[in-house]
Amino acid sequence: MAQRGQRQSGATRTAPRTQRRARDVDNEGIIPVLARAVREVEAAAQRGRVRPAGRTKFQVVALLVREERARIKADGTSSEAQRAEQLKRLDGIATILAKTAARDTSLLALLGEDAVIPESARSLRREMLEAAGIEQAPEEDAPAEAAAGPAAATERRVVPQSVVSRQLANPFLAPDFASAVQHRPRTGRLASWELLGPLFRSFEYGGDSSCMDLPDPTSVRVPGGRELMRHQAQVVAAAASGHRTFLLADEPGLGKTAQALLAAQAADAYPLLAVVPNVVKANWAHEAELWTPGHPATVVHGDGHTMDGFADIVVVNYEVLDRHVGWLGDLGFKGMVVDEAHFIKNKSSQRSQHVLQLSERIRARTMRPLLMALTGTPLINDIEDFRAIWQFLGWIDEKKPRAELMASLDETGLTPADSGFYAAARASVIDLGIVRRRKVDVASDIPDRRIADLPVELDDEAGRSIRAAEQELARRLVSRYEMALATRTSGATVEGIDHDLVRRVAGWEREEAAKAKAGENVFGVMRRIGQAKAGLAADYAAQLARSVGKVVFFAKHVDVMDAAEETFARRGLRYASIRGDQTPKVRQKNIDAFVGDPEVAVVVCSLTAAGVGLNLQVASNVVLAELSWTDAEQTQAIDRVHRIGQGDPVTAWRIIAAQTIDGKIAQLIDSKAGLAARALDGSDEEVSSSADVQLEALVALLTDALSTSG
Repeated sequence: MAQRGQRQSGATRTAPRTQRRARDVDNEGIIPVLARAVREVEAAAQRGRVRPAGRTKFQVVALLVREERARIKADGTSSEAQRAEQLKRLDGIATILAKTAARDTSLLALLGEDAVIPESARSLRREMLEAAGIEQAPEEDAPAEAAAGPAAATERRVVPQSVVSRQLANPFLAPDFASAVQHRPRTGRLASWELLGPLFRSFEYGGDSSCMDLPDPTSVRVPGGRELMRHQAQVVAAAASGHRTFLLADEPGLGKTAQALLAAQAADAYPLLAVVPNVVKANWAHEAELWTPGHPATVVHGDGHTMDGFADIVVVNYEVLDRHVGWLGDLGFKGMVVDEAHFIKNKSSQRSQHVLQLSERIRARTMRPLLMALTGTPLINDIEDFRAIWQFLGWIDEKKPRAELMASLDETGLTPADSGFYAAARASVIDLGIVRRRKVDVASDIPDRRIADLPVELDDEAGRSIRAAEQELARRLVSRYEMALATRTSGATVEGIDHDLVRRVAGWEREEAAKAKAGENVFGVMRRIGQAKAGLAADYAAQLARSVGKVVFFAKHVDVMDAAEETFARRGLRYASIRGDQTPKVRQKNIDAFVGDPEVAVVVCSLTAAGVGLNLQVASNVVLAELSWTDAEQTQAIDRVHRIGQGDPVTAWRIIAAQTIDGKIAQLIDSKAGLAARALDGSDEEVSSSADVQLEALVALLTDALSTSG
């Protein structure tokens, strides 16, 4: 009896230990942390609109679910059954996220590839990973726009230790006595004229191609047996002859990075500062090693702990300028390059303010520094996209042209009241350093490209839901139009449709939609269209890969990329992925896999994260699964393939959802494609320089609805 009792007692103790181990396994890692968090957000949504803290938690859970899913799929140490069980638990969390977003549709905006990840979200992510016992990688670069204000930005500023060492080694910057010669402001006959508006309009009117006179190319020694093309050598020769400001606006794919690096070498503009998008900063260091190996480059990551403060070339991304703008302005740079300079077109953004501040401080320290703005798409929405770029280059200030441009305008003998002023003013600006060459003119060996629209029918439940959402949006627009018409106090009457009122109503709707970015508005409808097209677009890309070789697949939203990758996996196609949340090392690994591994058939790219700075010319077919809002973004994506070195004709297959607003938006994007051509390439194509695709799409939707109802 005693022995039996002891055995029973032992059994009683053993069973709980087994159960406890099972429970411990279930409660290990990040999944249980995410499960608890998502239940809290779900409960908040059931009580009403989710508050800011809950929205942050929703976004972080979605990010970590995405990361954990990718980790599990790549985990070769777990069994198939273990991976399936973990993925099943993640699917449960994802389902709760989806149901929560259905209750509060404003949460959908937090799932976008281009959604801002504030510092509060980054902090919560760190806390969740710590709670899961996961060792964290070094902190990623935080967006500058997440700053709470000037005081917060100042508090975050850092000075890397290697920079301190450089300053201690040489505490006195070599004075540039030439900089003491100050150009006095001219008080000529144009002093009382408002000139910036006419200067911008001079490009709106078009004219000859926009390229300054460039010298004949000189022989440029390039290491490793590489050769410069003639158009590249011309810019280097201009820098060698003393020209110091360039808006290098060559079409994408014509080698602007190499031109900038070699121009800096020709001008001896060291130390050189390069401000670039985060996704290309590693590539800049690589290009510097190729083209100017005698001038070491360093990349600033995060707080700059790993940078070399004694390097000749300092590469920093826009997102961390707020931390480093202090010491960068004091280092004594003799040159500054801003890559993808259209990123600074919004002068109210912190990134623009920091870039302009740095260029001012460099000009104050150095007489005639080398300043270069690089962009293949300098104009995106409006001719005034030039403003911040010209100010960075020192051609204008906040209110008027600076001395050199003012002197040139004065020499024309014309005023904005004279008919010949605009052509002369345009020439004056171009002579300051606008360099624009087209592929067809300077790289005739690059094959042609074409954009082919591929309509697809959405005849399932998703398609019916999208059409119903469009109809609801149209009904709301009509209702607002009729209400505005009924409450009009001016007494004016218009026969038929009042098109001025239509535009005002569309403008009201667009403003509200831009704030919400979710729900039954134009943004929500377009996102749903993208989701519905995802599988069809991926199927077509898979067919292309089987028949013609490697394919580049572009999408705007993460869920569309996820759906495409699942389709490729089901079809047995190997793929690589380029996304905004990847570390530079992972990103480069995926690029190398697509470019170098013949078995990797497709690369799935984010429009925002992979649309610049990549060379994917190993492929000649591009699938655009979702439409961009600008022709510039679409062009940048295609030009990852259509560039120097491409040997085959390039085709971009644009997937269009038939019988939806998708087709109209494609037409509007194409109608805006002439802005840069008209302003810079001498095209006579008539375009509206300030047309807004979102606004025009709503105008078309409302006009069609009124015509039908009438």
